[in-house]
Amino acid sequence: MSTQSIILVLDLTGVFAFALDGALTGVRTARVDLVGVTVLGVTTALGGGIIRDLLLGQTPATFQDWRYIVVALAGATLAFFLSSQLQHLATPIQLFDAAGLSLFAVIGATKAIEVGFGPLQAVLLGTITGVGGGTIRDVLLNRIPVVLSANSRLYAIPALLGAGVVVLFDTIGLGSIWFAVAGALLCYCVRVLSLYFRWNAPPPPGAPPA
Repeated sequence: MSTQSIILVLDLTGVFAFALDGALTGVRTARVDLVGVTVLGVTTALGGGIIRDLLLGQTPATFQDWRYIVVALAGATLAFFLSSQLQHLATPIQLFDAAGLSLFAVIGATKAIEVGFGPLQAVLLGTITGVGGGTIRDVLLNRIPVVLSANSRLYAIPALLGAGVVVLFDTIGLGSIWFAVAGALLCYCVRVLSLYFRWNAPPPPGAPPA
């Protein structure tokens, strides 16, 4: 399998994970119907990638490849029909969100490197790609985006770490799709551990308790 094929698989996997995340979040936190679940799932799944491609000066992959839309719709539809079987939705939502965050962070950084962005810009773009879809989801649900919340556990930091691994190894001449996979695993593990152990980023000195 070529590198481009692996990147496509990772990208579509992230789309599917975020579609499940957005749809299940809507089921759990808001009174939404089939249309609402679908909108939340699709926008969560495709929002980060669209932001990424626009910042890269490219036509978003969503509008060039029908598979992105189909995968996003499949994830949202699956979440809609399985929602009644998922009695405790918090855990699967968080795991799907962590998976989407991880995959999008490394894909964003990888694509930034491919078009010639510098190391810092590539890390930043990877992070924006990772948190973009979830931010749009939270805005649609009229709540503080997870990335800005004091009690969201670590969110942007895992994305920075995952994108940073990709950029670091590319900078020292060891760029490989497998280092992107390693970056995604690092991001996922840090995010999940922060949820389990309730890690948060440090607040400003003297800030009132959250």
